Amino acid sequence: MPELSQETERTRGVLPFGAAEVTGPSMVPTLKHGDRLVVQYGARIRPGDVVVLRHPFQQDLLVVKRAAERREGGWWVLGDNAFAGGDSTDYGTVPEELVLGKARFRYRPPERGRRSPFALARWALSAVRPVLSDRSASWRLRAR
Repeated sequence: MPELSQETERTRGVLPFGAAEVTGPSMVPTLKHGDRLVVQYGARIRPGDVVVLRHPFQQDLLVVKRAAERREGGWWVLGDNAFAGGDSTDYGTVPEELVLGKARFRYRPPERGRRSPFALARWALSAVRPVLSDRSASWRLRAR
């Protein structure tokens, strides 16, 4: 589940992109605790996309899940980690207006204490990755 920075919350209406931080294991192996996301607000959502949404029962809580399929009443969202819970299997479909945006990129902050040139180069090559729609994952999740 991500937390939007206060700066992102203020500029969301002005800019189509913002940042979020992932906390918790619900999207492992796709996203890990501590990952940062670049989120495109108002993007068109398709099955398989990783989305940022407001929790249906606690709307001050933001959640990162995979949009599995569109159903009557909104989106059915699932975490990539079947053992973590906290998705539509717990709270049902999520209304469209609670889906804020689509995760476009994932980046990992550099590890503390790793300052050698080799460690920094390795981090730079692996830190930023696009968050792709994995349709095969969405079909597997759909069968749950």
